[in-house]
Amino acid sequence: MLAELERAPVRAVVHKHAAFEPRRETSLPIVSLLGLHKSYRQGHSVVQALRGVDLHIETGEMLAICGPSGSGKSTLLNIIGLLDEPDMGEMEIDGRRLGELSSRAKADLRSSAIGFIFQSFNLVPVLTALENVMLPLRLRGKTTKADEARAEQLLRTVGLQDQIRTYPDRMSGGQRQRVAIARALITRPKLLIADEPTANLDTENSLMVMELLARLRSEQSVTCVFSTHDHRILKHMSRIVSLRDGRITLGDL
Repeated sequence: MLAELERAPVRAVVHKHAAFEPRRETSLPIVSLLGLHKSYRQGHSVVQALRGVDLHIETGEMLAICGPSGSGKSTLLNIIGLLDEPDMGEMEIDGRRLGELSSRAKADLRSSAIGFIFQSFNLVPVLTALENVMLPLRLRGKTTKADEARAEQLLRTVGLQDQIRTYPDRMSGGQRQRVAIARALITRPKLLIADEPTANLDTENSLMVMELLARLRSEQSVTCVFSTHDHRILKHMSRIVSLRDGRITLGDL
């Protein structure tokens, strides 16, 4: 059925902001997607979440994927983050063809190269800020004093030096999101994925979080990909892509 879908022309039109450095033609994309399709069953119906998406994300970009609810933003991020797989299409992440990797190799790539920031923070309530940041490392095995020192340094970097031993329920939404950012960076990922990172934050905290991510993007040498419909944060992006009905379009941004 998917093979019969009509491939829509892809127009990865982007808005560029002068405050960001020009892209280097010699840089290799950290993410390359070609002809991605993804569908889900919903009762007796089939929902076409992605319809032939082509997209290249270059190293060092701060890319926003915009669109209304149901446009396919979260599905696309889940596929880029190796949390889901397309029904059809080709992918490369950090120079590795996903079709040639085993499930274990994909899990290892996700663990080592990709960090995640979630809309609802996803902090463990019984763990302190420091323990939450260290959790990805502990899931890999034993941690060291150097790991703990790095986690503490990341919390200082995001401005939480006074909340290192604090539990999530004692923090504001903006503070919890900053813990989530530090946790996403603890494994030194090359790619940072954020699904609606400001959706649960007020304007002040939204702008603070985006300014922090823009700074960390440079300091930590990480590529950032966001899904959002929050126009307040678009000025921080180096490129903006519009997604509607599972297709990349020109759209109105």
